[in-house]
Amino acid sequence: MSEVDYKAFLKHAKENTSRLQKQTKGVGADYFKLHTDAMADGALSKKDKELMSLAIAISTRCEGCIVSHLADAKDSGATIDEVVETVNIAIMMSGGPAIVYGGKALEAAEQYYGVDLK
Repeated sequence: MSEVDYKAFLKHAKENTSRLQKQTKGVGADYFKLHTDAMADGALSKKDKELMSLAIAISTRCEGCIVSHLADAKDSGATIDEVVETVNIAIMMSGGPAIVYGGKALEAAEQYYGVDLK
């Protein structure tokens, strides 16, 4: 099992985000409004948008984004199988770096879903 506690990692990242939003005032608030509006259900469901965001987070190698979008995808009803297929898409689009960060996403998914993917 992972040495990283991804739930604690996400809690810490959210604390940092709150600090950033408070200090950057309008810039932070505007970004988070954009995020909220973009992720709302529309032609695509919030779940699908979270899975798309997870694939992009893996491709851009952002651990905070990976954990955040994984947690939100799960909360939006994504299954572990959908997460694994999302990792497959990120690998297809990003190659080697996505192998490393896709592994991190699956490691975090083990904690969030309470499964062992080994």
